[in-house]
Amino acid sequence: MQRAREERKQEQGAQDEVRMKMESTTSGTPATEAGTPATTAEAANPESIPLVVARDLAKRFGRVDAVNGITVEIPRGQIVGLVGPNGSGKSTFLKLITGLLQPDRGEILVAGRRPGLATKRLVAYEPEGDCLYDWMTVQQIMEFVAVQVPDWDSDKARSLLSFLNLREQLATRIRNLSKGMRARVKLLITLSRNAPLTLLDEPLSGIDPTSRLRIIQSLVSEFRLGEQTIILSTHEVAETEGIFDRVIFLEKGQIKIDGDAQELRARYGCSIQRIFEEVYA
Repeated sequence: MQRAREERKQEQGAQDEVRMKMESTTSGTPATEAGTPATTAEAANPESIPLVVARDLAKRFGRVDAVNGITVEIPRGQIVGLVGPNGSGKSTFLKLITGLLQPDRGEILVAGRRPGLATKRLVAYEPEGDCLYDWMTVQQIMEFVAVQVPDWDSDKARSLLSFLNLREQLATRIRNLSKGMRARVKLLITLSRNAPLTLLDEPLSGIDPTSRLRIIQSLVSEFRLGEQTIILSTHEVAETEGIFDRVIFLEKGQIKIDGDAQELRARYGCSIQRIFEEVYA
């Protein structure tokens, strides 16, 4: 998998997440906040702006600091592993990037803009857990998403349909699919977009080994080197570390370790999985 990577460098809350993934909007000049133009240099060269910027970002639920002072920049062209145990803040951080949650402190920017209507077309988001309309068939869900987003790529969708072994399931209702097959459908409708930023929240959690392998292989095959950034939240590190360019370790809503995957292996003298085990022992 490492060689392949090198060769090609989740009712209202769930529905809100579906809409976040499916809705589209037009977008104008890059801005640091809604209606505020970016600098002349940024407007002339939006590719120079980090795709994700967080500054002292914080989100609290009651007495729990889900995200507590995260400061990080993520450029274009990387597959980033956002790792940590359950409750470390991974899902909250991704929802702050999408705009599904608003920060209590600090700032989050996507391509120089605060998350909102102007950034929806930039972000393809796969939430954790079931988020699909279960009365739809696979074919219907694909058609539904295709008319909701402006960057749906029909050729890519057809390719993924075959690669993920979903073609024979086109007439099957979502509720009748296995958990692994539902996970494949979620990935298909996320990766069939040509969005610059793809957010995947625990895409491997609780599914069968064959589906896990297919999902990882799909990420490698569909990654657009230099054009796209994928942030993959997971605690299943052993199976995914081979595709990561960068790894961010979260603990209690804070960044504990952040670095280039190869450099981290060299620094600690072991695999990312081993570092994970030692950090969260």
